[in-house]
Amino acid sequence: MKRNRPISGVTNKVNPAITPQISAACGSVKGKYAVVLDGGKTTIFISDKSREAEIIERYNQRRGR
Repeated sequence: MKRNRPISGVTNKVNPAITPQISAACGSVKGKYAVVLDGGKTTIFISDKSREAEIIERYNQRRGR
């Protein structure tokens, strides 16, 4: 009796060289900065820490509508 194998015949190992790229593209917060908005009710993550003040200001302007 033959063993059951994947149809493609390829093992299910993850290539460690592309794992960091996949993590960064799929919602990972590694290397990002947290910005707390609305008194702690809302938290977003940004990659550029220098834009934190701008993002807070824009959020507050939109909440005022």
